[in-house]
Amino acid sequence: MTSLVIVESPKKIAQIAGYLGKGYVVEASFGHVRDLPNGAAEVPAKYKGQPWARLGVDVDGDFDPVYVVPADKKAQITKLKKLLKESDELILATDEDREGEAIAWHLVDELKPKVPVRRMTFNEITPQAIEAAIANTREINTDLVDAQETRRILDRLYGYEVSPVLWKKVMSGLSAGRVQSVATRLVVERERERIAFRSATYADLDARLDAGEGKDPQVFPARLVNVDGARVAQGRDFDSEGQLTGKPPVIHLDEARAVALADGLRDATFTIRSVESKPYTRRPYAPFRTVTLQQEAGRKLGWGAQRTMQVAQRLYEGGHITYMRTDSTTLSQTALDAARAQVRELYGPDYLPEAPRTYASKVKNAQEAHEAIRPAGETFRTPGDTGLSGDEFRLYELVWMRTMASQMKDARGNTVTVRIGATAGSGEECELTSSGRTITFYGFLKAYVEGADDPEAESDDKQTRLPDVAEGETVTAASIEAAVHATKPPARYTEQTLIGELEKREIGRPSTYASIIQTILNRGYVYKKGNALVPAWVAFSATRLLERHFGRLVDYGFTAMMEDVLDEVAAGRERRPEVLHSFYYGDKTEDTGLKKLVDGLGDIDARELSTFDLGDGVAIRVGRYGPYLEGPDADGVVQRANIPDDLPPDELTMDKARELLANPAGQDRELGVDPSTGRTIVAKNGRFGPYVTEVLPEAETPAKKGAKKEKPKTGSLLKSMDLDTVTIDDALKLLSLPRVVGVDPESGDEITAQNGRYGPYLKKGTDSRSLETEEQLFDITLEQALAIYAQPKQRGRRQAAAPLKELGNDPASGSPVVVKDGRFGPYVTDGEYNATLRKGDEVETVTLERAAELLAEKRAKGPAKKSTRKKSTAKKTPAKKTTKKSTAKKTAKKS
Repeated sequence: MTSLVIVESPKKIAQIAGYLGKGYVVEASFGHVRDLPNGAAEVPAKYKGQPWARLGVDVDGDFDPVYVVPADKKAQITKLKKLLKESDELILATDEDREGEAIAWHLVDELKPKVPVRRMTFNEITPQAIEAAIANTREINTDLVDAQETRRILDRLYGYEVSPVLWKKVMSGLSAGRVQSVATRLVVERERERIAFRSATYADLDARLDAGEGKDPQVFPARLVNVDGARVAQGRDFDSEGQLTGKPPVIHLDEARAVALADGLRDATFTIRSVESKPYTRRPYAPFRTVTLQQEAGRKLGWGAQRTMQVAQRLYEGGHITYMRTDSTTLSQTALDAARAQVRELYGPDYLPEAPRTYASKVKNAQEAHEAIRPAGETFRTPGDTGLSGDEFRLYELVWMRTMASQMKDARGNTVTVRIGATAGSGEECELTSSGRTITFYGFLKAYVEGADDPEAESDDKQTRLPDVAEGETVTAASIEAAVHATKPPARYTEQTLIGELEKREIGRPSTYASIIQTILNRGYVYKKGNALVPAWVAFSATRLLERHFGRLVDYGFTAMMEDVLDEVAAGRERRPEVLHSFYYGDKTEDTGLKKLVDGLGDIDARELSTFDLGDGVAIRVGRYGPYLEGPDADGVVQRANIPDDLPPDELTMDKARELLANPAGQDRELGVDPSTGRTIVAKNGRFGPYVTEVLPEAETPAKKGAKKEKPKTGSLLKSMDLDTVTIDDALKLLSLPRVVGVDPESGDEITAQNGRYGPYLKKGTDSRSLETEEQLFDITLEQALAIYAQPKQRGRRQAAAPLKELGNDPASGSPVVVKDGRFGPYVTDGEYNATLRKGDEVETVTLERAAELLAEKRAKGPAKKSTRKKSTAKKTPAKKTTKKSTAKKTAKKS
C-alpha cells in the first residue's frame, strides 16, 4: 500500500519521509495551490460576463468564490495528480491552523481523489510527533475552512472596492487592506499626536547623599519630591499641550528656583524620616507565543517581525521548535516534564517549583488550542547541543531560555523606600526620597530576563542597594544639583510596540502581523527611522480619506469585532454567506455595508484631501510624485519645494518649511559652462538632496522611435559643499566622477573612485572598499588604491569610536574607565566589563565613583551560565483525536 502525504513546504519532505519510512511518498504543495483570480486575465471565461467577475466573488448570490490555479502552480498540481493515481490513500499534512486547513481542502477539491483521504496534523517535526500524527488522523474541519475562506473574501472585497478610490483621489499604486489600513491609521494617529505635542520644562533636584563611613554603599541617590508639603511636578503632571494638570497641591519648579534650592540644601542636615521595606516577588514570564516571540526578538536581537518568522519557520521545519504561529501559552505534559527535568539538571532542585507552572492565555478565543512555542522533542536540547549557528542559534536560544524560565521558581527580594527631610537655607521644608531593590533569590531570572520597549525602563534583574539606615539618623549631601527636564512626545511605534497595540485592541491575528507590517512598509505608507515606524505624507492623505468616507471600516472596534465573527464561523456558530452579505450590503437595520459606502461617496475634493496647512499660506501637498511644500518665500513669491524623504512629519515645522522654500527644489542656480561640452552647468536642490547637473540642449529634430534619450550627467554635492557657494570648478570635479584610478596589474580590472549613497568608495569589478574622506575621490593614486585592496575586507565593522569621556582608573580592577557610545546608548567600561548608564546618569556628569558602582554590579553577576549537552530519548504523548464533518465540496456558482 502506498500513501501520498502532502505537506506545504518542500523543506519538510526529507525529514517527514525519513520518519514515516517505506510505503509513504511525501510531496509538497508549495503553499497555496488555488486562490481568487489576480486580475481580469485569470477570470475563467464562463464568468467574464458577470457583473461581479472583477471581484472573483459572486456578490449577487451566496458569495461563492471563483478559485483558479495560478500559472506557477499548475505544474505542481499535475505532478500531485500523477502521484495520486499511483497511491492508495491521500494524507493531507498541511500546517495545523486555519490557513493550513483551507490548503488541505483546496487540494482535495482540485485533485478530486478517488482514494480515502485523511487529515494529519502535528505541532513539531520529530519522530515521535510524526508517529503520533499518522496514528491519529481526522477529517478536514470544514468550519475552519469556512473561517479562512471568509477572511480571504472579506479582504478581497475590501481591497478591490476601496483601493480604486485611493488610486483616483490620492495616488496611483496605493492599496487598502482590512487590517493594513487600520495599522497605518495607528501609526498616523501617533504622528498626529507628536505634531500637536507641546513640550513643557520642569526642574527637580538630583542628590547623592552620604550615609557616613562604614555604610555599604556609603553614597546613595535621592530625588526631591516635596517642598513645603506640595508635591514637585514631574513629567506625568503635564498634558500634551504642556499645561500643568497634576492634582494640587503641586509645585512647578523652574530652573532658577531649583538652583536656589540646591544652593540652600548643600550645607543642610538631612534626617531619615522613614524607612519602608517590603518583600518583592516576580513571577516567570509565560512561554512564547507568536506575538511575544516577535517582540522579544525585536528587543533582544534587533530583528523585524518578518525576519523573526522566517528564522522561526526554518527552526520548525528543521525539527528544532514547535509550530510558531500560535496564540497559546500552554505546554503539553511532555514539554512540562522535559523542561522540569532540565531545570533540575542545569540549575538544581532549589530552582524547581513543586508543581508544573501553567499560564492562562491572555488572548480572547486563542486559535485552535495550539501549544506554546518551545524546543521540539520529548527532551530538550540545549542551544550548544543543536549544532545550530547564526540566526537559527540565536532564536533557538531565546526560545529555550524562555521555556526554561517559565518552569522555574519566582524571583524574590526586597524593595526599600527611604524618605529624607531637610530645611533649605531659605527656610523651605524639603523632602527627598530614595528607592532600592535587592534580589535575595534570582529564581527564573537565572535563566532569562525579558527585554523592555522603553529604553529607560529598569530590567527585572536590576538591583539598587541602599545603605542600612534607620529613622532619625542623619546624612549629608555629597552632591546636589538642579536637574532640568522636558516632557517628551509619545514615542513612535516600533514593529514590536505596533504588534503589541494591534493585539491589545484585538485587531487581526498574531500570525498575520509580520505580513501586515511588511505590507505597509512595502507600499510606502510607513518607513523606518532607526527602529521607529514613521508615516509618509501619503499615509496621512489615505488615512484622512478612509476616516471621512469609510469610517466604519477603519474603526478599531469594528475591525476587532470582525475577528470575533470569524471565530464564530470557525466554531460553526455563524455561516459564511450571512457574514459576507452583512459586511458587503449591510444589515437590515444599518445602511453601512461596503457596497453602499463605495456607491455613495459623492464628490471628493482630491486636492483638499491631500493638503495639510502649516499656516501663513504655507501648505504640504501630496502630489502624484510625492509630497512637496507650496508657499511664499521671503520675498512673497510662491514657490514649491520638495520635502526630503527622510524628514519625519513632526519635524516639518514652519521654520523648516521656510528654510526649504528659501531653496526650493527645481530652482536652478547657473554656475557656468563646461568647457569640454559647451553645456551650462546648474546647481539644484532635489528630492535626495543638493546636486549639480548639465543642461541638455533642446533637440532640433525629433528623436527616432525607440532611440534612447540622452541623460544629463549629475553629481551629488559633497558634505563639505553648500548649494549657495558651490562653484563651477567644484561642479566639474563632481561631474568627472566616477574617476578611473588605474588598472589592477594582477586581475586586469579597472579601479574607479565613486561617490555613493553611503559615502566615497573604490570599486574593482564587484569588490567595493570604503574611502575615509571625500577628498580621496579626486587624489587617491593607483598605489594607494592597491594598498587598500591588499588589506582584508572589513564586513560591517567600523573603526572603534573614541571614548566620550575618560574617568580614571577603576578602584577594583585598576584598569582605566571610559564612557563610550554603544548600540543601546552610553556605557562605562574598564576593558573587560561593560555597564550601561542607568536612568538619571548623564555622560557629562557621571563620576568615576558612579562608574565603579555600575561595573561592580556587573562583575557581581558573573559570566553567563554555559549550556550543557543532553540527549533526546523520551516519547511524545499522542495528540488527541478530533472528529469533524466530512469534506464538503465547494465550487464557484454562476448566477
